[in-house]
Amino acid sequence: MATILYITAHPRDDERSYSMKVGKEFVQAYRLSHPQDEVVHLDLYRMNIPQIDADILDGWDKLRSGTSFEQLTLAEQTKIGRINELVDRFVDADKYIFVTPIWNYSYPPVMKAYLDTICITGKTFKYHPDGSRTGLLGEKKAVHIQASGSVLSSGSNTISEGFEMGHRHLKVIMDFVGLTDFQGIFVEGTAEYPEQAAQIKEKAIRQAHKIARNF
Repeated sequence: MATILYITAHPRDDERSYSMKVGKEFVQAYRLSHPQDEVVHLDLYRMNIPQIDADILDGWDKLRSGTSFEQLTLAEQTKIGRINELVDRFVDADKYIFVTPIWNYSYPPVMKAYLDTICITGKTFKYHPDGSRTGLLGEKKAVHIQASGSVLSSGSNTISEGFEMGHRHLKVIMDFVGLTDFQGIFVEGTAEYPEQAAQIKEKAIRQAHKIARNF
């Protein structure tokens, strides 16, 4: 049995969100094809996700210098402990489904905050004596479902193509942690071409069904 994290970063969870609609269709198709697997929904907007702040940086410095976890301040223990919970859950999973909208050419800040909690040395990557790094999650796979009002994805040959920073950044993070089996499903152009919005969504749903069966 595999564990799949369904990681969503959208304040809405209904038909008004193209990304969430396609994400739900992906999960439904996946469950039909993989009934033995467990899908765990991480709704980032409804979770405690610490932002990297002075407490966390100071606590990490103390731990590196030999201070025990119990000697950290309460704030340091609480925040670093929560980060450890998040990264451990990420490492323990086998597959990942990321679902985000594009806001101002990137995804909502809660997704960046979450990614900061899973990029932890010794957990998802490691340093070598020469300063190089190796990702530790090479055997896993991920898919990213992204919705945008404009057409932004790589290969679209639009004026805005180079502005897209959501999927491109997530791909960099996946490469960083060693995960190379990474696909994208794009629901894009719904605001640019409102008369085609329904067809754009249905095309993405068909693609989601196809990928989910073999994910």
